[in-house]
Amino acid sequence: MENYNQSVKLSKIAEEFNLEPIYKTDDFEERNVTISDVLRPGLQLASGFYANFDEKRIMLMGNMETSYLETVSSEDRLKTLEKLFDRHSPVLIITRGLGVMPEILAAAKKCNMPVFRTHLTTSSFMAALIATLNVYLAPMISRHGVLVEVYGEGILLLGESGVGKSETAIELVKRGHRLVADDAVDIRKVSSKSLVGSSPKVIRHFVEIRGVGIVDIQKIFGMGAIKDTEKIDMILNIESWQDGKEYERLGGETEYTNILGIDVPSITVPVKPGRNLAVIVEVAAMNHRQKNMGYNAVEALNQRLAAEFGK
Repeated sequence: MENYNQSVKLSKIAEEFNLEPIYKTDDFEERNVTISDVLRPGLQLASGFYANFDEKRIMLMGNMETSYLETVSSEDRLKTLEKLFDRHSPVLIITRGLGVMPEILAAAKKCNMPVFRTHLTTSSFMAALIATLNVYLAPMISRHGVLVEVYGEGILLLGESGVGKSETAIELVKRGHRLVADDAVDIRKVSSKSLVGSSPKVIRHFVEIRGVGIVDIQKIFGMGAIKDTEKIDMILNIESWQDGKEYERLGGETEYTNILGIDVPSITVPVKPGRNLAVIVEVAAMNHRQKNMGYNAVEALNQRLAAEFGK
């Protein structure tokens, strides 16, 4: 299931950044933010230029905007602000803990514009806000699988039901690694190169073990055994061993699985009685990390063979 029309409640943003309410509108709880771009309306305040103005963006006012407003008369200030607020942006956030001009409050009430304040500097708040919105509003897809963190690598286990994904996750947790999601994994594209996975809130930290039932990983193994989100660095496709099928033995060629337009390195691991899948996942995670650090075992072996027999 893919979802490219994400939104986040304005109230959630206000709570996350501990914003101080200056003026709350009656529809504040129903307001949503749908894009991660933000606006500093200096050009609109100074010249009234509104071409390509996107009213969906959160507006920020810092030193530059308030300094300009102080240079005009109270009457002109009010008219300028009313014209800006009539565009119906989701919210105005005043940064640096600056004082709120009476005209801002008057225009906000007239135009039904929520106003909040933060003590953070404009640049730092803008960067944090955009990063947060990028996560909340990222394109998302849900996959049936298990996501674990192993040696700092986010490993997504995919495979048919009953192949042993949840049991492998339990074994990995016992070995000191962390569970992110079991059964359903929500995957978000947070940048052009990055995928982040999490569990649906309703089943977070729970694992189903056939024959045992539902277990709460946090309660059994402690806070250190779980993690709410994790980047997806690698995919392990788990399948039942099929006699006669050729499986990759050297790992010389990297395979990829495309999720939301991003190619993620992946391997296929056949399972049958006697194979310790948890250990295989650990070794795969460490081997992937070595490759990212510039060491490739296949190339090292080929160089050794060439040196030995190519004399």
